[in-house]
Amino acid sequence: MVQPSERFRVVITNKVFPEVLASFGDDFELVSNPSTEPWDKDEWSQHLHSADAVIAFMPDRLGEDELALCPRLKLISCALKGYDNFDLHACERRGIAVCIVEDLLTVPTAELAVGLLIAVSRNLLKGDASIRSGQFHSWRPILYGSGVQGATIGLMGMGAVGQAIAARLKGFECSINYHDQRRLSEDSERALGVALVAREELFARSDFVILALPLTAETTHCIDYDALAQMKPGAYLINPARGSLVDEAAVANALASNHLAGYAADVFEFEDWARRDRPQEIVSRLQTMTDRTVFTPHLGSAVASVRLAIEFQAARNVRDFFAGKLPRGRVTGKR
Repeated sequence: MVQPSERFRVVITNKVFPEVLASFGDDFELVSNPSTEPWDKDEWSQHLHSADAVIAFMPDRLGEDELALCPRLKLISCALKGYDNFDLHACERRGIAVCIVEDLLTVPTAELAVGLLIAVSRNLLKGDASIRSGQFHSWRPILYGSGVQGATIGLMGMGAVGQAIAARLKGFECSINYHDQRRLSEDSERALGVALVAREELFARSDFVILALPLTAETTHCIDYDALAQMKPGAYLINPARGSLVDEAAVANALASNHLAGYAADVFEFEDWARRDRPQEIVSRLQTMTDRTVFTPHLGSAVASVRLAIEFQAARNVRDFFAGKLPRGRVTGKR
């Protein structure tokens, strides 16, 4: 329990809403990054050295080396759902608790996935560029794309996000298959209108493949040269999940050969700090393929009301922890 004479130091590594800072009251000493840019290494080390708790975000990494610089740290409260950027085993050895926000990012991520699918298959960016070029004079028989009605969609992963995507696509009158290690109940499959298929069948039959998997050692580069070769010619690949699920060089190659019709992504390999061998930038060939790709800057949860709720939950987890309560979304190294 926080005592009047004891103020725990909470470091908030990225910019948050003022209401979130105010929610701590006077019981905590806050150090908050006011910028939309992450701290550099020196700033980060300086602030974390005396932190009792940290509210962490997507750009942050806390592994063995970083944790060694945080002798007072007792809690990492992640303002996110994925936690592969944090070494849970190292945290457990040091007695540091880790908690995440489990249930607030699902719906906005699913909404964005559908938006990316439509944007890349209906040539929305190319259409926008056509208007802005000053060359639009009226309708022309151009930019024919692919519709969703009657298409076969394959979902890689049927956890919370996969199910939310399926629910939103159901009204498009398409066929939805999924592949996952765990099968949904028959009632859930019936309600969502989905069918479990083998991975190879999903690739071979799908007009659209949507990734809804967490990033693990097993799922890293699950979409590589071999997987892309198994996909139906002319298919679209949509990635709202984690960048390193795909080998971006392999995707660029599949686009260049016209095997893939398009690629839309909200996430990229260079963001995945848990990978020591991660690339430092997006594959340049992908960035030049503006007629075949749609990219957004990790906007999965970028809905103002949702971000506010996520930050409030991360802050509440800190307050609960130091009040002796069990914070929501606690995770361990045992998966």
